[in-house]
Amino acid sequence: MLISTKGRYALRVMIDLAEHQGDGFIPLKVIAERQEISEKYLESIIKLLVKARMLSGVRGKGGGYQLTRSPEQYTAGEVLRLTEESLAPVSCLEQDAEACHRAAFCRTLPLWKGLSGVINDYLDHITIEDLMQRGDAGNDYVI
Repeated sequence: MLISTKGRYALRVMIDLAEHQGDGFIPLKVIAERQEISEKYLESIIKLLVKARMLSGVRGKGGGYQLTRSPEQYTAGEVLRLTEESLAPVSCLEQDAEACHRAAFCRTLPLWKGLSGVINDYLDHITIEDLMQRGDAGNDYVI
């Protein structure tokens, strides 16, 4: 599993909007500048987030985007599942996958199911608020 730029940028946008909640609706151009993301690419990501009702948007003067919930109510998992379509480590575990004829005797299926569970559980326990609170980037690795 490899998280695309769409997923990574969506998380950055959500964190950015969470950090600037008190500023009202934030224009797309401002978000793009702060996050160093092309406006055109950001439009496609914002569109997904608005359609999923994670963000609300207002057009025109004073318009922009804001979160529809508080930062602690969004998980990294829900944002990534929206943008990545699948977090499954193997194709047979994707949501609409056809039943595998080998599933009944596949020796590796329990491994992939376990990995999928760990990935989803981990991502579903990290909120946008948690990501806002992180200290020095890269210095929070724990075994």
